[in-house]
Amino acid sequence: MRHWTVDAFAERPFMGNPAAVLQPLESWPDAGWMQALAAENNHSETAFLKTTRDDARFELRWFTPTVEVSLCGHATLAAAHVLWRELGVESRRLTFDTASGVLTVDRFGEGYELNFPADPLKRVETPKGLAEALGAEPLEVWASRYLIAVMADAKTVRELKPNIPALLVFGEGAMESGQVIAAGLSDEGIDVVDRFFGPGCGVDEDPATGSARCGLAPLFATKLGRTNITFEQAYPGRGARFETELHGDRVLIRGSAVTVMSSVLRF
Repeated sequence: MRHWTVDAFAERPFMGNPAAVLQPLESWPDAGWMQALAAENNHSETAFLKTTRDDARFELRWFTPTVEVSLCGHATLAAAHVLWRELGVESRRLTFDTASGVLTVDRFGEGYELNFPADPLKRVETPKGLAEALGAEPLEVWASRYLIAVMADAKTVRELKPNIPALLVFGEGAMESGQVIAAGLSDEGIDVVDRFFGPGCGVDEDPATGSARCGLAPLFATKLGRTNITFEQAYPGRGARFETELHGDRVLIRGSAVTVMSSVLRF
């Protein structure tokens, strides 16, 4: 079976977030085997595809090194990139059936546009101990798919040195626990700087988190009074940029990808 590593939300290698993508399968293998392969890859996510009767439609599942997750943006982008650039699928739109419903990816200029569901948002009291775990006091906290801590500014977000294990306990009211976003408004030519800490899914800090835009985009669209928001995810040493556009209950997430490795599984 063929196997690719793709840097997603990246314009060149060694930026964005690496994801592994396995060639499309005709039937799902054992979930334990998929989890073992994801652990072997040790990327934030490994994407598994299953064919359907439609050449432009696939079933899609995502595994971190420790668990299967219900939504992943960068590995969806990586899967679309492989289907178009490595396997020659001709359709300009790809459709994926996932645990989070139907997702689509379109070509957008030299890159791609993901169409994802917007997450519900609810402001909550700052949980006791969250400031200590993050290393700075949030201005406000929102429950969405993940817990979102809005910080004073981008500089505060960049300089955080969180206690990762301590973040495991946070997530009450959110759709997923033990996963915390820190975000702050920026005056650096981009709207928002953010970071994603995910010990709850086995990823201490994620380099580029497409699914985080599902809550961040509507939150900051409301704060800034416009539907188009730009983000920088400030993972030390890599980093990624996103453009988002809010369309009702959907979030359009735009970015690029590049293949950095191809291989063949020998088992």
